[in-house]
Amino acid sequence: MGASEEKIQKTTLLNERQLKAFAIEGEEPSEIWRKMVGCLGRGKVTRKCVKESKKTWEIAAPAILTAVAQFSIGVVTAAFVGYVGDVEFAAVSIVQNVLEGFVYGVMLGMGSALETLCGQAVGAGKVHMLGIYMQRSCIITGITALVLTPVYIFISPILQILRQDKHISDLAGKYSKWVIPQLYAYALNFPAQKFLQSQSKVWVMTIISLVALALHCFLNWLFLPKLQYGLLGAAMAGNISWWFLVVVQTIYVVGGFFPEAWTGFSMLAFKSLAGFVKLSLASAIMLCLELWYYTAVILMVGSLKNPEIAVDAISICMNLQTWALMIALGFNASVSVRVSNELGAGDAKAAKFSVVINVFTSTVIGILWQNETTKISAKRRRFCADVDSKIY
Repeated sequence: MGASEEKIQKTTLLNERQLKAFAIEGEEPSEIWRKMVGCLGRGKVTRKCVKESKKTWEIAAPAILTAVAQFSIGVVTAAFVGYVGDVEFAAVSIVQNVLEGFVYGVMLGMGSALETLCGQAVGAGKVHMLGIYMQRSCIITGITALVLTPVYIFISPILQILRQDKHISDLAGKYSKWVIPQLYAYALNFPAQKFLQSQSKVWVMTIISLVALALHCFLNWLFLPKLQYGLLGAAMAGNISWWFLVVVQTIYVVGGFFPEAWTGFSMLAFKSLAGFVKLSLASAIMLCLELWYYTAVILMVGSLKNPEIAVDAISICMNLQTWALMIALGFNASVSVRVSNELGAGDAKAAKFSVVINVFTSTVIGILWQNETTKISAKRRRFCADVDSKIY
């Protein structure tokens, strides 16, 4: 008997023993169990898991870095404004968490519809449709930005109706008018982002976001501590940083790096807008329902007596929590691209398997994150207890 035949015989015997272990006593193993154990015995499932996990991380890792970098633009703004004053910090926090958080959810949700369509087009080999889909999405998000502009203009009376502090509401109203250019930057950023993610071209987007974050840090240092421009300086820094990101990203998309996906502007972008709007709204509402929790918390805290310190404290905690949320959004982008690609290629089983791997990976990361957070919190409590016992 040759070595290969002996190996096959040992594998068969091992599989039979595994089948007997899995089978219910007194019954023969089913055909499904036979196939499953056979795959396990040959290592097919393991290899398939490793392969899918690699594809997942190729998209998820840069998507997480991109989301963290772009969200950190707002965090850096809040950090520098914190040195200006407590009321100013509270006003910026309300604008970021209530107004911009709502807008961010709407724009990102609408971009998720584009992610689905572009991913399916890539899987089906219809790469030439990506540019048309992106243009449709830009039209819809641009119109949405126009519709949301009055909210930026009249946010001060809206906040006062919601029983927020008048002084904070007035400052928030001024700041929200100054950051209106960022609203239109969001409208162009997310379609281009989903265009790139659907083709797994994400590392350049990540580098652009990190450079924009570095530029934003420098501009905040220049406009606030050095030139003492206050809230206007913070708004100017944010506008410049976001439009730098959008312009460079757009140049990368239309500059000839994607000759098959981007074939120029087309009138086809204005066709089938109704169906695109329906899919975009569904995605936007679904994501907004997840993000409105933060809006509700800020509004409730803002209605307390002497709300400046309370709003400042809760906004810092929520920024830290949202940083963790960016990891989930990275996996959201990954599973959306992978499932769309496989469905576009007509492989529903591969799409289901991709969902399983993504959910498992993100769950493991969530458990590890929670475990580390619990340890840090316990150490912090012990440290505070030791300090109190030495003082008192």
